[in-house]
Amino acid sequence: MGVSRLDVFYRRLLLTKLFIGGWGKPEDLKRIFEFRKIIGDREKCKSLVPEDYPVYISKTEEHSDCHIHDGFFISPLEHWVPGILPPEAVKASFQFIVPKRWQKNRPVCIQLAGTGDHFFWRRRTLMARPMIKEAGMASLLLENPYYGSRKPKDQLWSSLKNVSDLFVMGGALILESTVLLHWLERRGYWPLGMTGISMGGYMASLAVTNWPKPIPLIPCLSWSTASSVFTTGVLSKAVNWTELEKQYAINSVYEEEIIHLLEYCGADSLRMGTELLKNADTIEQLLGLSRGERASVGQYSKTGWEVEVEQGPLIGGGQEGSKVGDKDHLLSSVNSSGKSFIARSLHAKSTLHGKKMDSAKCCRPSLHKESISFMKGVMDECTHMANFSVPVDTSLIIVVQAKEDAYIPRTGVVSLQDIWPGCEVRYLNGGHISAYLFKQNVFRQAIYDAFNRFCLKYPN
Repeated sequence: MGVSRLDVFYRRLLLTKLFIGGWGKPEDLKRIFEFRKIIGDREKCKSLVPEDYPVYISKTEEHSDCHIHDGFFISPLEHWVPGILPPEAVKASFQFIVPKRWQKNRPVCIQLAGTGDHFFWRRRTLMARPMIKEAGMASLLLENPYYGSRKPKDQLWSSLKNVSDLFVMGGALILESTVLLHWLERRGYWPLGMTGISMGGYMASLAVTNWPKPIPLIPCLSWSTASSVFTTGVLSKAVNWTELEKQYAINSVYEEEIIHLLEYCGADSLRMGTELLKNADTIEQLLGLSRGERASVGQYSKTGWEVEVEQGPLIGGGQEGSKVGDKDHLLSSVNSSGKSFIARSLHAKSTLHGKKMDSAKCCRPSLHKESISFMKGVMDECTHMANFSVPVDTSLIIVVQAKEDAYIPRTGVVSLQDIWPGCEVRYLNGGHISAYLFKQNVFRQAIYDAFNRFCLKYPN
């Protein structure tokens, strides 16, 4: 299946860069990876969030069809990993939209925000208010860390400054969702479920892996890992590879220490045996990219390494993405230690004299491939669903995907149906942007179906 031209065109309209600050502090990454080992195991984290965790309502508004309650609480992540959240994000804000008249039971769906979804207006208008009208269902809208009132002052719009920020966001939302599910249970709401679109779908999926009871989950326009989003999807062009490569080249801690903390070793991991590498003619084939999805990763110019995303003949008859290197070169840069199998450099690292870097160190031919491999490794570690517990009842999961999604590539990664046997996947024609703009009603129907399925299987 090809990729959506609208997705590619829309991405080209956005000029902001992702991760302009780089990978994040090495010590922060180490702390995040250690905490991931805890929240990735549902049994280990049962006591992380008390059932009576304090939640406060600060304001209530009455509308013709609903009451809107504004609330807040302190993110539990601040307690377990102190100082990892920016000060602005420690206080978690939410909006609880409750119908004046319930149709049946008192169902509540927690909705997590997608990329660029600051504050609550978008989810309230496109999802929550229609859900009240159509199904008498309440919605609880949680504001993501790094968004809206939780956005750091030095962050530009929705562009996360560091790669590590995405992992901090995920860890915070897992615990914060648990806080809200406990709070809703104490107040007698039933049934409870979770959803989100795009990044919100990823985060909702992560949160449900941590919940110890059956729960409806409806992730829309998301898949099994975020690694492909930033390495082979159209968003890879927005990544500030120049800064990431520079930091990876001059700070040996990334390839000498952090790589060895990565534990995910699934079939789609770059930590695979050399036999799989030998059978791959190119890095594109290794990642399972189709002709229309290949990216030229590392076109060298006099100004340095730049990433260019090409969509082949699907975009105005353009050329297919160029190859990044042959099999022998890739094999020669594989770590022979047997632990990580992440691509590394053939060139010896020269010393850093003051603030001036040795050009041979930062412009080695394999540097871009190494940075992409490292990106895939850290992303899989903290976002791959196979690195977390399987939800208690996967038959309550309805995934909604776009067939031609250029933002969330499914090629080359393990399917959600393999990770969560029994879940349902519904496919829409078109791409990511068109589905988001015109298929909100399909997302809502999937929510209703999952909730109905829950009520039939687990009657109150």
